[in-house]
Amino acid sequence: MTEFAQGTLPRRVVTGHDAAGTSVVLSDGTVPVHQYMPQDGVGFYEIWQTETSPAPIAAAEPDEPTQRTLRVPPPPLGTKIRINEFFPGHVDELGRQSPVHRTESIDYGIVLEGEIVLMLDDSEVLLCTGDVVVQRGTDHAWANRSDAVCKVAFILIDGQFTEGLLGRLPAGIQEKLLLNGPHD
Repeated sequence: MTEFAQGTLPRRVVTGHDAAGTSVVLSDGTVPVHQYMPQDGVGFYEIWQTETSPAPIAAAEPDEPTQRTLRVPPPPLGTKIRINEFFPGHVDELGRQSPVHRTESIDYGIVLEGEIVLMLDDSEVLLCTGDVVVQRGTDHAWANRSDAVCKVAFILIDGQFTEGLLGRLPAGIQEKLLLNGPHD
């Protein structure tokens, strides 16, 4: 893969329909929303977002769905797909690159390139190219402790804690959820 933050951005192809209902390519180009935060060693590349479920499918999108903040969880009943780059050399004194956070969502993380450490309350897991993590509303943080860039595609789907799980979590946990991005 190419270096996103310093070169070619990810390509996004969006399909739709013409006036006759024929399948067409509506856009083909680099992702329109991207942000590199050198102080944190993280790059964000917003691919797509939906606002509700079921997601409305029109002939074309009226507005660019990624022209929003870099909030981590998707909107209520929505989805989000992004690619994150984690650059080496940005781990704090606790061994983290991102703050510990929790969202009320199901997040699929697919390691596209490199390796990253998933940090949980009681353990750490090294994820490498091709590995997939299913993040289910747990406290977690990320750390690239290698000497190479790690690229991870994240697909985020709005979720809801069950009453059974809420009974096991600390009181007031929903008020402490990450509702925006750590970089808003």
